[in-house]
This record gives sequence, C-alpha cells and structure tokens, in this order.
Amino acid sequence: MVKKGIAEFIGTFWLVFGGCGSAIFAAAYPDLGIGFTGVSIAFGLTVVTMAYSIGHISGAHLNPAVTIGLWAGGRVKSSDVFPYIISQVCGGLFAGAMLYVIASGNSAFSLEGGFASNGYGEHSPNGYNMMSAFLIEFVLTFIFLIIIIGSTDKLAPSGFAGLAIGLGLILIHLISIPITNTSVNPARSTSQAIFAGGWAIQQLWLFWVAPILGAVAAGLVYKNVFEKTDK
Repeated sequence: MVKKGIAEFIGTFWLVFGGCGSAIFAAAYPDLGIGFTGVSIAFGLTVVTMAYSIGHISGAHLNPAVTIGLWAGGRVKSSDVFPYIISQVCGGLFAGAMLYVIASGNSAFSLEGGFASNGYGEHSPNGYNMMSAFLIEFVLTFIFLIIIIGSTDKLAPSGFAGLAIGLGLILIHLISIPITNTSVNPARSTSQAIFAGGWAIQQLWLFWVAPILGAVAAGLVYKNVFEKTDK
C-alpha cells in the first residue's frame, strides 16, 4: 500500500501539474496560446503517460471518483479506498502549491482568473448554471468510469486501456471546459480551489458530489449489467 500510495501521489501530481499547468501558463498565452483544445490534450496526455508508467503499481486511478467507482464495481477493496483518496488529494495539493509558486514569479499573476478552478454560474467559463454543471459532471464521470472499467476488463483487448482512458479524458474536456472548466476529478478541483479561495471553495462541493455519484452509478451498472452477461 505504501508503494501504491506513492504512485497515486506522483500520478495525481502529474495530472494536476500538467493539466492545470497548461491551463494556467499556456491556454491564453499571447498569440500562441493552446486554448481549450490544447488543455484538453494535456489532461489526456497526463493520464496516458501515468497509465503506462504506474498503472502496474497502483492502477493509476489519479482521481477519488475513479477509486470510488471502481470500488462500487467490485474492482477495489474497501480498505484501499481511503488511502488512495488521501494520496490523490495530497498529490493534487502539492501540484497546486508548485503551480502557485511558479505562477507567482510573474509580476502580472493574479488569482482573479480563478487559477484553473472549476465553477458554475458566474464562475462557469460560459455562464452555465449549477444544474447544468451538476449534470455534465455526473454524466461525463459516468461515461469516464464505463471507459475505465470496460477497457480494463479481462475480456477487453490487452494493452490499450491507457490509450482509451486518455482519449476519453481528452473528449471529456473538449465537451465540458466551457461549462465547468472540467472536473470529473475531486482531487483536481480541490487542488486549485484551495489556492483560489473564496467562491472556488464555496462551489467545491459540486465537484466532489457529482463526479462521485456518476462514478458509483457507472460502477454499479457495469458490475450488474455487463459483467453478468459477459462472464
């Protein structure tokens, strides 16, 4: 479990550092910013790279909702859930701290832009309300867990799960960055909200509740619908 915890810490650090870092430093860089598409690809690449480097150690969950969804689907032991989540949140927070220190090195840096935090209402990139934010986070996390559980099933082609999961995360971001800045990951949301403060912390509850509910629903559906017919 110590090795798994360290792997999850490093993996979640990389997800937040690479994904949120691209949003903070490169998304709107003058003239050559990578935009929504570039940020979406960055998040997907963090997952692909970690899936193939630490997947054999911890499974590369990198996300409390993924761990809970896999538990609901019978893939993770109850005793592993809390240690995984602690490691993921700590890894995300460390990445957030590193991003904050680096960003502070620019005299123009300000937290008024949200520090890549997730939000709804006036803090949604395109003004979507709480209901829209909740629904998109629930639905996309549900689909994300179906992709994860299905691509890692013993009946699935071996060796391709990392690509399927990474590509799935890219598509998820392409869909939902304009709505919530895309969470589907409570650790990623917490890592930025803690430093942004104020409204980001007040709205953080949604980015825990909706992804976890979506993940649990996916785990139960896969376990009770697909596994019973395929095995």
